[in-house]
Amino acid sequence: MNASPTPTPVDLDDPRLFINRELSWLEFNRRVLEEAQDPTVPLLERLKFLSIFTSNLDEFFMVRVGHLQQKVQAGILTGTGGDKMPPREQLQAIHKVVQEMTAEQYRVLTKDILPALEHEGIRILGPKELREADRQYLKEVFQRQVFPVLTPLAIDPGHPFPHLANRSLNLAVMLRRPNYEEPLFAMVQVPSVLPRLTQLPTRRGHVFVPLETVIRLHLPDLFLGMKLLHASAFQVFRDREYELDDYEIEDLLKTIEEELRKRRRGAAVHLNIEHDAPPALTQFLIRALDLEPVDVTMVPGMLDLTGLNQIYNLPGYAHLRDPQFVPQPVADFVNAPNIWAAIRAKDILVHHPYESFHHVTEFIETAAQDPRVLAIKQTLYRTGTDSPIIRALQQAADNGKQVTVLVELKARMDEERNIQWARELENAGVHVVFGFVNLKTHCKIALVVRREEDGIRRYVHLSTGNYNPQTARIYTDLGFFTCKEDFGEDASALFNYLTGYSEVPQWRKLVVAPARMQSFMIEKIEQEIAHQQAGRGGRIIAKINGLLDPSMVKALYRASMAGVSIDLICRGICALRPGIPGISENIRVKSIVDRFLEHSRIFYFGNGGDPQVYIGSADWMDRNLSRRVEVVFPIEQPDLKRRLIEEILATSLADNVKARRLLPDGRWERVVPQPGEPRVRSQERFLELALAAASQQTNEPGILAPMPAEVIASQRSAEAAFRDKSHKRPGLSEPKRQAAG
Repeated sequence: MNASPTPTPVDLDDPRLFINRELSWLEFNRRVLEEAQDPTVPLLERLKFLSIFTSNLDEFFMVRVGHLQQKVQAGILTGTGGDKMPPREQLQAIHKVVQEMTAEQYRVLTKDILPALEHEGIRILGPKELREADRQYLKEVFQRQVFPVLTPLAIDPGHPFPHLANRSLNLAVMLRRPNYEEPLFAMVQVPSVLPRLTQLPTRRGHVFVPLETVIRLHLPDLFLGMKLLHASAFQVFRDREYELDDYEIEDLLKTIEEELRKRRRGAAVHLNIEHDAPPALTQFLIRALDLEPVDVTMVPGMLDLTGLNQIYNLPGYAHLRDPQFVPQPVADFVNAPNIWAAIRAKDILVHHPYESFHHVTEFIETAAQDPRVLAIKQTLYRTGTDSPIIRALQQAADNGKQVTVLVELKARMDEERNIQWARELENAGVHVVFGFVNLKTHCKIALVVRREEDGIRRYVHLSTGNYNPQTARIYTDLGFFTCKEDFGEDASALFNYLTGYSEVPQWRKLVVAPARMQSFMIEKIEQEIAHQQAGRGGRIIAKINGLLDPSMVKALYRASMAGVSIDLICRGICALRPGIPGISENIRVKSIVDRFLEHSRIFYFGNGGDPQVYIGSADWMDRNLSRRVEVVFPIEQPDLKRRLIEEILATSLADNVKARRLLPDGRWERVVPQPGEPRVRSQERFLELALAAASQQTNEPGILAPMPAEVIASQRSAEAAFRDKSHKRPGLSEPKRQAAG
């Protein structure tokens, strides 16, 4: 009898097993664009998704593209991700995808959304659609409100090309002196201090004209005696990244402020310009900004669609928006005499935005006023404007409490705001620290130390999201309150580590990056491999925002090859390719893009029938695991663990309305209900559960009703059908196939 052939070893470092980071992110933004394309989404919400798509793409150019351009200029030929795609190839691929998506974005706008808005009495007019009365009104607006703000800038040997602010909207003007053939160039910045859209009282309904159109109509008033040849709107995007040298920094706050000043003059990385701009004008801008043709997007319509938020925010039109909702209070807090009694009674989990963020602000505000509270310690990464948490911390310091706040100055796009908050907190007497030079402090934790009848007790809040009441209404996150001693000791040790010279402690409950997180997660994956090989079944579910770290991807591949069943709910970047025969056939990847931004992180490990569940601030990205201070922690209280598994994870996995499935080639396809399968829209379901819990208390206050058994059964059936259809590999025996499932 011949021996069976030895399996060919699999090289898990093969670049073909990884999806490129930048292209994966663009596919996430394509899923945002799909929401604008979806006719079942309310009309103004579709407009909002177009604005989000634009804002996302702008940030992508500022943060990611500049980094690639620097590599090309430095002559770097090899990519750094698992896919190893060379930087120049990445830029070319990005250009191709962006051009395609931009064309689709404007097709949806001009063919679908604007005609539908016009039917509702909302219009945006071009110059050819203006009546005489409209023009007279716009002339008055220009003379009174716009003209005094404008500064035309000539470009010639005596007037060098001006520095154009990042993301600013400008008009590039070609003109000519009388009796001269040589064209001249000039710039006019569209003022960001004025509304982007000018409403016409000369029309019924809400009728608008873009501000750049108003300026373009009156350019002769700015260039007296000149012949105007053409004027095109354009935007410049500049590199917003910076690097800090650990050995040269003496004052982190001053260094960040200096870097921000430098960043305002960062190199241009991308140009958006109207598609009908003359080639001579486009080439002039490319040369002046030191760009390449691959760095240019020709836009077939109004630039900077974030300006459409002005229409989205119009009063009324409830039928064109998602139904309004009010975040619901949590029964455990409502039924307790005070917040401290509620947390002493049991650990509490809050699911935002379905359940109220008020409980978080109340935690800090109550601590600020409570005479028994001795100290408050908190990390702040993003806090928003007019933050009640900042005000409460200032009040706590005024009341004589020991208040320590770690403000992360390196929070991208929020550096200037965080510097302002840091100064205001310091002026109020708060002890402000800035963490580590070479690590971002991304964990979300607050510690309250309170004197009680039986001694000192520590109350802890940990979260997957920021202490930002504005984003707490549109991001899905989880907050956790406890006064368990192990958590209190870990919280104190963490703040000592962040603010002093403490060595990394031995943690009781917290898993902290960068020292421990990656190895911990890989150990948990290997634990599931061991359970699978021992016949106990291996199971992993992870709800994350991104998966990029090569070590994590390879660990998941090894688990899949061992037969572990793996479901990933990954909102954004995913470098892993699911469904590859013999490698990732036991891995399924979903992404949910809906009304709220999916932001919570949950990690489930089957553990041979005794599940372990963790939540926290970290994704499976190399930056989270290696270059940030992150915290993940276990949920051990049985009712809370059950809620995470049976309600939140099960409902998310069952989503067949707003979920997409990742295919092995990197494309995403929308999940659709199978015949007879219940329709499950997870965010809609969570809203229903929160409302039900608030309207009638169950025998176990604070626990929301679990997902119906028929929906869970249907979800499991759909998973099995998908595995049978897509994940079988030739030559796998039936018993082995059942174990793999």
